Amino acid sequence: MPPKPRNVNSSGGAVSRPAATASSSAPSDPASAPMPPLPDVSGPSLNIATTDFKADLLASLREEMVGVFKTELATAMTDTLAQIKSELQAVTTELSGSISAIRAEVGELKGTVHTMEGSLTVCSDDVTSLQTKVESLSTQVLALESNCEDLEARSRRNNIRIVGLHEEDGPVTAAMISTLLMEAFDLEKPPLVDRAHRSLQPRPKPGERPRPVIAWMHYCGDCIDILQRARAKQRIKIKNAVVSIFPDFTAKTARARAAFNDIRRQLREIPDVRFGILHPARLRITRGNVTREFTSPGEANVFLKTLK
Repeated sequence: MPPKPRNVNSSGGAVSRPAATASSSAPSDPASAPMPPLPDVSGPSLNIATTDFKADLLASLREEMVGVFKTELATAMTDTLAQIKSELQAVTTELSGSISAIRAEVGELKGTVHTMEGSLTVCSDDVTSLQTKVESLSTQVLALESNCEDLEARSRRNNIRIVGLHEEDGPVTAAMISTLLMEAFDLEKPPLVDRAHRSLQPRPKPGERPRPVIAWMHYCGDCIDILQRARAKQRIKIKNAVVSIFPDFTAKTARARAAFNDIRRQLREIPDVRFGILHPARLRITRGNVTREFTSPGEANVFLKTLK
């Protein structure tokens, strides 16, 4: 605490203590001198002083503790903030590197996408052009297939197919087939056969079904006459074999006509029904005054159920 100020007079000199009187002067023997009276410290004044002292002490301690806490908190916050700042800087640096890499990749992807867009546009245009060409070519192929089928069918118009002629009867020649046809149908003269051969299949083993014989008649009239006789006679006996003679259809036409075999078998069991296969593969069914033609076995089968 600061020292108490000393009393000074108006002239600046020290104030002198008054001299002691003779009656109050101290005896020469200090041991026998009386003790001065002690101040009275009891009562309300003592309680007030104690309370003030406690309050001052608590305030001083509070201020000291607050100062210590502030110092420690400031130090801790400074260290923590420095650590957080360094960590944030590290994260920022890492993020900056990652963002730069991502931006580079995105830029590369943009370039790739732009290139692909151009390529896809070209491909789309090419696909559209190719689709148009494919449709045109498909139409042309169908027309060519139809023309080829028609040409092949026309080239087989004078052909007959003989089924059941034994392989052991020897090689097939035009003269041999002409003689066999004359004998089988009791013709006045042998028909003119230009060529004759067996179908192009491997030679069957003994006991297996013989290969059909294809004969090319020179005259269309002879071919039609022989087919009519064969249709009327059904099973024809030539030497020691029973043969059948059919028109020589193309493979496509033969498959289309064979698809009606089951329906034709069922039609034979129904009375008052006439039917036949028209060229190239149309099934005609007649009952009474009603005549229907079918190119699909499914449609013919549906109509067949109405006849039963």
